[in-house]
Amino acid sequence: MAPTLDEAMKRLDRALGLLEAAVSRRLEAERRRGGLETELQLMQDDRARLAVELDGALTRLHRFEAAADDVGRRVRHAIGAVEAVLARAGQLEPEEG
Repeated sequence: MAPTLDEAMKRLDRALGLLEAAVSRRLEAERRRGGLETELQLMQDDRARLAVELDGALTRLHRFEAAADDVGRRVRHAIGAVEAVLARAGQLEPEEG
């Protein structure tokens, strides 16, 4: 028996409904993908910015370490000079080392 016009219209209507649903799902997936790509780009930008900040912080740390070493040498030299003056004055035995 041949399908009637009503049956054919119902099948066409169901097929169009399935197509509309598939298009909606596809559009939603594309929208989410675009959002994820934007988020990924923001994260990469943050990572680059943080890398630059870290490099700057490490540079400052190395300068502070060098300055601390220099101050330590100067303090040790000053202590040695004070000990030498006191030893010459007879008030302190010079330490070896």
